[in-house]
Amino acid sequence: MTQNPKSEQDRVLIFDTTLRDGEQSPGATMSHNEKLEIAALLDEMGVDIIEAGFPIASEGDFEAVSEIAKLSKNAVICGLARASFTDIDRAWEAVKHAGQPRIHTFIGTSPLHRDIPKLSMDEMAERIHETVSHARNLCDNIQWSPMDATRTEHDYLCRVVEIAIKAGAGTINIPDTVGYTAPRESADLIRMLLERVPGADNVIFSTHCHNDLGMATANALAAVEAGARQVECTINGLGERAGNTALEEVVMALRVRNDIMPWQTGIDTTKIMQASRMVATVSGFPVQFNKAIVGKNAFAHESGIHQDGMLKNAETFEIMRPSDIGLTETNLVMGKHSGRAALRSKLSDLGYEMGDNQLKDVFVRFKALADRKKEVYDDDLIALMTDSNTNAANDRLQVKHLKVICGTEGPQTADLVLVIDGVDHQVNATGDGPVDATFAAVKALFPHNARLQLYQVHAVTEGTDAQATVSVRMEEDGKIVTGQSSDTDTVVASAKAYVNALNKLLIRRTRSAPDAIAS
Repeated sequence: MTQNPKSEQDRVLIFDTTLRDGEQSPGATMSHNEKLEIAALLDEMGVDIIEAGFPIASEGDFEAVSEIAKLSKNAVICGLARASFTDIDRAWEAVKHAGQPRIHTFIGTSPLHRDIPKLSMDEMAERIHETVSHARNLCDNIQWSPMDATRTEHDYLCRVVEIAIKAGAGTINIPDTVGYTAPRESADLIRMLLERVPGADNVIFSTHCHNDLGMATANALAAVEAGARQVECTINGLGERAGNTALEEVVMALRVRNDIMPWQTGIDTTKIMQASRMVATVSGFPVQFNKAIVGKNAFAHESGIHQDGMLKNAETFEIMRPSDIGLTETNLVMGKHSGRAALRSKLSDLGYEMGDNQLKDVFVRFKALADRKKEVYDDDLIALMTDSNTNAANDRLQVKHLKVICGTEGPQTADLVLVIDGVDHQVNATGDGPVDATFAAVKALFPHNARLQLYQVHAVTEGTDAQATVSVRMEEDGKIVTGQSSDTDTVVASAKAYVNALNKLLIRRTRSAPDAIAS
């Protein structure tokens, strides 16, 4: 449910950077349409600021940010830019059509980061003044970040923050770029800046934490306690290395422990589960089972003592209700006799809302699955939705037909029909096992130099008729992509996941990242 802030002082702004920092995760590739869908949901659920991307990074990033800016209804739309006029101009061109545009510009201020552009302290200070002033001349809403702030000398950090404020930045973001700090330090840093920097009481301080030591959420909340009133975060904690502060953790921590953290957000928490599943699907990064708030086991109880307590009073072992984040329990059993209305209702309970055309496509897939399984569980439907989204009809490569022959006597063979740009291509290939033969067949029809880094199989439910979800990670020239697919036939799921990764790689080939990446 939506929390209504009592006053501006009670309000903590939620700045979501899933589409920018989240997509920087190796393998987390999102298409143009997927970015638009995520942005629309973030806007709908009450995210205050959406960092839609890095416009200078590629034409694709620019177009996505520009389109999100035009379509946004409520949120501030932000574009990232390095400390250069070219970056800032490009960011402004992308966000200027938003109802509430913002330019977010940054430069690395720690000794290690100052050494990259070979700038002295004075030279960097001058560049900060020039670039923030330039951004402010274009846009009323400017955010500035001293990258690697937590490893920057305090005196210098105070100096450059003051310069940025005087140049027109209304939000000062303090990034823990490498996840180095601890909660006490995070709080002390914000307090120090508020006390020492002239004009600090006239701007909003923000926190941006990475999870390298597992303290991102704790560091973010400590900063809020010290006076920060904006938290930069991502859905599912998606992000480089160990990830970013997780939006769902910050929002629900402030909600559940409002007795000791009396601040509010504007987030409709009932949409958290829908956002989590959408991001997991489009990024190819599944949510770990024991992930706080949105993990599969977050509301599961196996211990006899826990189960007994739950039956008597749910609050015995649950500090929040599943419905608070959009999880609804129903007794609706799905099977081959279930109709569209029942499927729509069940998917709505699971956090999936769709139009009639999408429901028609999903219903066909559901019926095919129900013919192969006696009972279709919630996890089967989630896997079905994931597969529907990651194996789209407009993909350049599509698996049309696959037949494998395997057993104790080799070689194993795969007969594959692959649709490439609308044209059927067929081949028969051999390999060391059915999956290897299948991958060899795909490569024969669509030659590439990508290297398989990871092949992983997870059973979606129990039983011999369970669906398998297959994840593959591939690397080509430093570009990493992750593909996923589900099927009751593990080899078919493997083929679709492999092809899904190749489709994402085709998108990645058109991109060229900037030399420096912000956090």
